[in-house]
Amino acid sequence: MAKYAARLEGVAIPVAALILGLALFGLFLLALGKSPFEFYGLMYKGGFGSWFSLQNSLLRAAPLLLAGLCVALPARLGLVIIGGEGAVVLGGLAAAAMADVVSGAPAVVGLPAMGLAAMAVGGFWIGAIGALRHYRGVNETISSLLMAYIAVALMNHLVEGPLRDPASLNKPSTRPIDEAFRIGPIPGMDVHWGLVAGLIACVLAWFLIERTTFGFGARVTGANVRAAQIQGLPVGRLILTMTGLGGACAGLAGMFEVAAVQGSANASLAIGYGYTGILVAFLARHNPLAVIPVAILLGGIAAAGGLVQRRMGLPDATVLVLQGMLFVVILLSETVYGRLRLFKEKTA
Repeated sequence: MAKYAARLEGVAIPVAALILGLALFGLFLLALGKSPFEFYGLMYKGGFGSWFSLQNSLLRAAPLLLAGLCVALPARLGLVIIGGEGAVVLGGLAAAAMADVVSGAPAVVGLPAMGLAAMAVGGFWIGAIGALRHYRGVNETISSLLMAYIAVALMNHLVEGPLRDPASLNKPSTRPIDEAFRIGPIPGMDVHWGLVAGLIACVLAWFLIERTTFGFGARVTGANVRAAQIQGLPVGRLILTMTGLGGACAGLAGMFEVAAVQGSANASLAIGYGYTGILVAFLARHNPLAVIPVAILLGGIAAAGGLVQRRMGLPDATVLVLQGMLFVVILLSETVYGRLRLFKEKTA
């Protein structure tokens, strides 16, 4: 019974936080002289009201699934990684560079090479943050944020310098990848295969955490590191593995952005998917399966931004304000819930 009650709490808390965040944003709209009902109606219409809008939402959700896992996996160890953006841009850059190296090869060779390069670079980048945390005691939240800025600067340097395509004049980018390496849409949809990869990754991540001894060790470590060390669990290996897997997921998101959307690596890789992934993971309470509906929801919100801007005369950044409010409310709800649970344990 207690197990089901805990699961119910795990669902009720983020849902309540989501509703409260939407209500607060409604007050913000009223202060601007806009109708919250019209806004949310347009949000639904632009994100889920038709087959076209739903496909647009799924297209935007595809990278969020993988970026959300970059935060959710290390969080099961108690690590707050907020620098997934760095792994996304470097993963995309690595994929574009690998596509140039294997240019002329068949797709069966080029695409796996691009994916492995993106995952390796993304995994190394976020794994390095885990190593700094375990071996040097460096706060992973601060280091991941700083390394995200370094990653974006490194990507811009390489794209505008050594890896720049001379033909890219107004918008510096790498050389376009071979047409054979371009990833097309899922049959019958205008959504690329990155969505399927993200869904599979979420299911595999859930299985790893909930149904394996490795995942059990990760959960024990996340609950109490000291207790895990006393029990002889390989805490360092767990940290490096989980951060590496999270980074690999974010790097793969960058690869799909290059191979299915952009066609090359450029500044558009730093569009903010890594940062939105933070909101996805926290709203999902770091449950890989819950990442799926949350990513689709936030993808729908992003997809509806243009419609809201045209119909209500609101700036495009209004959607970012909504996401920011949701994030603050979610963090506040987690803090309040944690203190209430601690109070109950002390008074029990």
